[in-house]
Amino acid sequence: MKKILALLICALLTLGTMTVAIVSAEESKGAPTGFTVGQALYAHAVTGSEDGEAWQAWQSEHDEDMNEQNPSVRYFFLPTSADESKADIYNGYSEAVTVAGTTIPAGETATVSYAQNESYTVAAGGSSYTLKFMRSNAEAAIYINNSNADGNGEDLMNYLNSDKANSANATGAIVTPDGKIDNTPVKKIKGRGNTSWGKPKKGYNVTYDKKVSIAGMEKNKKYSLLANYQDDSLSRNRFLYDLSDAVGMPYASDSRYIDLYVNGFYWGNYMIAEKVEPGSLVPEVDDEGYLEEDGETIKKDFSFIVEVDASASDEDYWFSSNNMKVTIKSPELDPDQAGYEDVKKYIRRKFNSLYSAFTSEFVDLSMVADVESMTKLYLINELGKNWDSGVSSTFFTYKQDENGKYKFYGSPVWDYDNSLGNAVGVDYELRNMGVNDYTQYTGWWCKYKGTARTKPVSDNIMARLSLDPEVQAAVPQIWFEDFVPAIQHFSGEKPSDTVDKELYQASHYYSLIKDSAAMNYTSGWLLYTSGWVADHSALKRATYNETTKKMVVDKATTRYAQNFDGAFSYARDWMTSRAAWLSEQFAPNYVPTVKPTEPPTEAPTTEQPTTEQPTTEQPSTEPPTEAPEMVLIGDVDGSGKVDVMDATMLQMIVADLEPADARLRFIADANGDGVVTITDATTIQLFAAEVETNTGNTGKTLPYTAN
Repeated sequence: MKKILALLICALLTLGTMTVAIVSAEESKGAPTGFTVGQALYAHAVTGSEDGEAWQAWQSEHDEDMNEQNPSVRYFFLPTSADESKADIYNGYSEAVTVAGTTIPAGETATVSYAQNESYTVAAGGSSYTLKFMRSNAEAAIYINNSNADGNGEDLMNYLNSDKANSANATGAIVTPDGKIDNTPVKKIKGRGNTSWGKPKKGYNVTYDKKVSIAGMEKNKKYSLLANYQDDSLSRNRFLYDLSDAVGMPYASDSRYIDLYVNGFYWGNYMIAEKVEPGSLVPEVDDEGYLEEDGETIKKDFSFIVEVDASASDEDYWFSSNNMKVTIKSPELDPDQAGYEDVKKYIRRKFNSLYSAFTSEFVDLSMVADVESMTKLYLINELGKNWDSGVSSTFFTYKQDENGKYKFYGSPVWDYDNSLGNAVGVDYELRNMGVNDYTQYTGWWCKYKGTARTKPVSDNIMARLSLDPEVQAAVPQIWFEDFVPAIQHFSGEKPSDTVDKELYQASHYYSLIKDSAAMNYTSGWLLYTSGWVADHSALKRATYNETTKKMVVDKATTRYAQNFDGAFSYARDWMTSRAAWLSEQFAPNYVPTVKPTEPPTEAPTTEQPTTEQPTTEQPSTEPPTEAPEMVLIGDVDGSGKVDVMDATMLQMIVADLEPADARLRFIADANGDGVVTITDATTIQLFAAEVETNTGNTGKTLPYTAN
């Protein structure tokens, strides 16, 4: 790759025919200054700007190995900020060049009028070229420039792509569609990803010198550039990241579609996302938060972030637990830092307690984890049939809840390019699991991940999570009351202004990426990668009938064109069809949440009607024959006391195994939040345990009476 990239860049700049020079801003206004320029034409992101960083060279199509193809046909892949009909073009040749009727002297910049989809003949450097202009519609453009990444004249991308451990600083520009340019320098850029790092189009982590906002995202220093090489829709990560935000998962990573340019070369469409980091994305976690004030002593309890990651290596801070590799993302310590081993032991012990809660019938998940976020994490993975479910990029955050108790939260979500009907999976593994419908939108997935004929019970943490009784009990309500409205908005079935703040309609995502995708694939990246990506040519779409509570499958098969439009439409339709199947499965156990504001039995009123509200009946002045009913909150079985039997009955009510009228649901609302969920069973269990053991005040107020 390193050698091939060097050949491509040499061909692009034609360095052998002229002396290369770095043109400074003082020497030439409105010219490239951030990287080495050569014999090429360059277009700027914003017409009329004197910025020296946001320039791109014209370039030819390349293959997957970055070899130049059709060198006589050149393109300008312009960002969204570019004018629709004119561009500032710098002439890097040693003689004048005429473009679309405008002559540009050597070493100067001129404004050229152009039309998209037209071909222009350009004579330059003794050769004749066909020039075409394409223009993006992405949410921003990112320019990163360094022609001397290693101090010995190595081009930045050659250097980075030769070894994931390599890193460098850079100058650059962040350009938004309105033409605003932010020239905050890049403090560090390096490669990222596990399996994805071995692909031709690679991902990177970028750290800026200071916090910057990109296309309206909250200001951050650290971002991840996701290549989405294996996702022909370029959107599966975006769909599921935004969905996780819409359903209220904590720490959902915000993201944008962007075009990436490095040293004047267009590298394609990327998705820039908030990096999974302590601080802005996960504010409750701090890399120094594990230490007491003396800077040496480990705190009794502290917050952290871990990732289940089968690819963890000696370069990572990780430990082994139940046949899983678990990396510690924060606090991420080096061996010479205070508490290196003690922190690892503490986190391993806590993580083992989480896993035990998934696997032991004697440990309630709610005692160690936030059941709601765990349930939503499961549903995101089940919806997507995520191949990496519980294997890699599965994050858990350990922090204090609203009552100050430390618990695990299932979040942030990350890495879903191999989901939503995209990856074909590994055939032998699927056979061992007994799954033959992986690429279809029907069928269960998470509970089978990691199983085999010789190992019917999986060690996979997502498989264990999906089977947890508290998660199973919580699934129907969370699915129908959080996920379904969001997906109905996404599909356009029931648009919602509230949901739209976090998750757009699919048509909106398409409008933000279609032109950028055209540039991405025209530049040379393959639309369909062989050997892994599933067939996306046909689908019998499905919808959910809310009246019959059944999935309705189209009689006719929808055929998808083998282009970006078809790829995007397939990803959209697979996701909404999968949601229809899941709705049918969850419907039998769904009881709509009742949010009573008062007891169902009303006390008689002695209020007199006002003159504005005449009545023919006089209100009674006699006292009521019966006092308002007094009920013991938490006494679900009516025994006159609150104990573990009430918690058991409440769990049956939540699972729809025990009938409950409005009065009983009022009594069952043990924590007083207006809804009856598995959390109320936990509240009762905590109270009952305190009564039995006299261990002290847990902060609960049971039992109490209400009317």
